Amino acid sequence: MKTVQLIQITLEELSEIVVVAVKSEVEKLMTNQSKCDSDKLLTRKEVSEFFKVDISTVHNWTKKGKLKAYGIANRVYYKESELKRALTEI
Repeated sequence: MKTVQLIQITLEELSEIVVVAVKSEVEKLMTNQSKCDSDKLLTRKEVSEFFKVDISTVHNWTKKGKLKAYGIANRVYYKESELKRALTEI
């Protein structure tokens, strides 16, 4: 076990250093969590409901390259984060 000696630092200064470090780590975790949430995979049906269009429209947009599809085990999925970006382009 290591020993740490604090010289010429007040309890308030130490407390402030700890608070800043903890806030920084929490912000990093929140950023990573929001990235994970936005990479949620949606089915074609969910995408059609998301855009309020028919499934054939989703197929056409994918064929034209407006949406990027990911094939996993004979199924087609779309990343939610990419769909949100595509809202401004469609």
